[in-house]
Amino acid sequence: MCRLLGIVTASPYEFGLVLREAPRSMAMLSREHRDGWGLATHAGTPGYAWALQRSVQTADEDPGFAEHARRARGRVLLAHVRQKTVGPLAIANTHPFQHGDWVFAHNGTVKDIAWVEKHASPERLAERGGATDSELFFAYLLTKLDEAGATQKLASRQTDDVVRRAVLAATGRDDFGSLNFLLSNGSSLYVSRFGRPLHLLERAPSEDDLEEAAASGEVPIERRRCVVVASEPLTDEAWTPIEQGALLRLDVLPSPHWITID
Repeated sequence: MCRLLGIVTASPYEFGLVLREAPRSMAMLSREHRDGWGLATHAGTPGYAWALQRSVQTADEDPGFAEHARRARGRVLLAHVRQKTVGPLAIANTHPFQHGDWVFAHNGTVKDIAWVEKHASPERLAERGGATDSELFFAYLLTKLDEAGATQKLASRQTDDVVRRAVLAATGRDDFGSLNFLLSNGSSLYVSRFGRPLHLLERAPSEDDLEEAAASGEVPIERRRCVVVASEPLTDEAWTPIEQGALLRLDVLPSPHWITID
């Protein structure tokens, strides 16, 4: 298995806290998920580009991870530590994957490879750099967004419907596999939970935090408004298990929030 982490925040956030310092940080989890790591950060508004770093080293043992985690900053984060199942140890097989404005990370194993490949366009299949089931499914999702003319659009009911239909068509097949994933265009983050545990945490500043902010000009970073999803709780806070089969959308604006896509 692998481990996923996705965050949307109200203001630029220094992600080192969850990447290296939390009780069950991504660095610590990489001791059991040793086959590479990846970080994708975004400013959270259209017109900005993703910052993407990946390595085949174990995150907890890689000085590069420590440095990038220390410097990682933005309003959207996708992070992944890999335990390989499909595809050898290689940068090209390391999550998150990026094509255009979209990035994607996956935890699980897609078994029905032939079906996914059949429903992905030749153009999207040709973009793949590696040999994973995960990047193949990413190509399938982008194909469906392309067909709807929604690839370049902000998240809306239209993109919700495209992603929902694509996921249901796949997961409705017998023995399809497991499909926890994060998919983001930098302003919204889609979250699928199918087959593996996934948890959600909402943080909001308390009245004391707001009073402190009024005095100092800043809410403490660990208590700023944000929504977090992770393969397992990273802290001792009250995380909520996401239901099997759920599809969520996390939005940065106007304030970090999430909705269930039915």
